[in-house]
Amino acid sequence: MDDWLIYRGFGAPDPERIRALPPPPRWRTFGGEPRPYTVPDIDIASKRRLGDRVSELSAHDAETLQLINAALYLRRPLLITGEPGSGKSTLAHSIAYELGLGRVLQWPIISRTELKDGLYTYDAIGRLHDAQLADGQADDIGRYIRLGPLGTALLPATRPRVLLIDELDKSDIDLPNDLLNVLEEGEFPLPELERIADRPGRDVVEVLTDDGQRVAVPNGKISCQAFPVTVLTSNGERDFPAPLLRRCIHLHLEPPREERLAAFVQAHFGPGADERNVDLLSRFTRDDGDGELRPTDQLLNAIFLTQQVTEEGPERREEIAELLLRPLDTRQR
Repeated sequence: MDDWLIYRGFGAPDPERIRALPPPPRWRTFGGEPRPYTVPDIDIASKRRLGDRVSELSAHDAETLQLINAALYLRRPLLITGEPGSGKSTLAHSIAYELGLGRVLQWPIISRTELKDGLYTYDAIGRLHDAQLADGQADDIGRYIRLGPLGTALLPATRPRVLLIDELDKSDIDLPNDLLNVLEEGEFPLPELERIADRPGRDVVEVLTDDGQRVAVPNGKISCQAFPVTVLTSNGERDFPAPLLRRCIHLHLEPPREERLAAFVQAHFGPGADERNVDLLSRFTRDDGDGELRPTDQLLNAIFLTQQVTEEGPERREEIAELLLRPLDTRQR
């Protein structure tokens, strides 16, 4: 019944599943000419979030899996909302790991972030400095251009990259609107290269990617072929413009409980870790009626630290659990 699912949330890598993804709908077809380049394997950022072990428990319910796969089929961004610690960012890493899509391109958003920061940077000062040295390097403009996470994700590849635009609600008011055209059209120009594209030998320029590789950019424009698996996360601190919401598949993640929480603990501490620490999981999920926030990082910290004091008796374990599993607001008072 679930044969249509590309991402299944099992945790184990299954890179061939992405080949089962059918062609996109006509209104989400992009025309970039594929230029192969080596995609790095998942890096330490993914390993930190996913853990070293694969859990046998499915991490997501049926509705969550359907929405994730809807975004894959429709080539639409996945807007994930939820409290801190609900696994929003981890989901992007899980998709990349399970589908064999390589290193996640991460774009953390702050209040001063602009669209160009995600697309590319141009080191005009460095080029001017090299020109003054008259060493000839300044003639190669590609040496001074580096694609950002969004720009790298839009390179024309046959397999999509995973792009994590993290905490979009922290941006200034303009960034969500500025993203609309790029996410809709799947392309963007590099004006510094467009200006020289008609000069002999300058129609194709090699630039640096976010992965640190050199790739060729023809005619001063990057156009994707496979639309990237784009994950936008938000803690719900603001509302987004309606045009952006219309272009996204919206998924709300509740804080992990029961099977999701057990899978989370097993991934970091090994099989049976949830049963060995059932007292800490019970304390973590206990509803005291205070509505206070308990991020999952607190649970991991408590499990790790209590493992270091097993020889000091249950009283010390209880003391550490009490200290580390307090609601955040209570601890600040």
